[in-house]
Amino acid sequence: MRRFRNVRAGFALLTALIAMLGPAALALPASEVVGDWQGVLDTGHGSLHVVFHLAQDKDGALTATMDSPDQNATGIAASSVSYKQPDFQLAIEQFGCRYDGKLDEKGQIVGVWKQGTASLPLTLQKAGK
Repeated sequence: MRRFRNVRAGFALLTALIAMLGPAALALPASEVVGDWQGVLDTGHGSLHVVFHLAQDKDGALTATMDSPDQNATGIAASSVSYKQPDFQLAIEQFGCRYDGKLDEKGQIVGVWKQGTASLPLTLQKAGK
């Protein structure tokens, strides 16, 4: 009976620890992509600089806005953002665009920007690097 109490006490402690650390532990991977990321889209008719501002809300969910400095557009809200190492996805439904990429060993996100029928390569690097 004593052994059962020790196991039960250990289980209760483990459960409490998971409850306290669980949300924080789940949020950690997203912190790899939190910050400002920039890249250049080659449209075939010129280039467009893009900047993504990725943040994490109090619940650990990623949020993002996009700037297109060459078009004087700022603060365009992403409708969805997800990151599950190494896969990163972002969508802006109001403009029918999506970015699918992977965080590579160099610390950049390499992927494809899709909008309408266009599918353009886009590599993002952390701003300041």
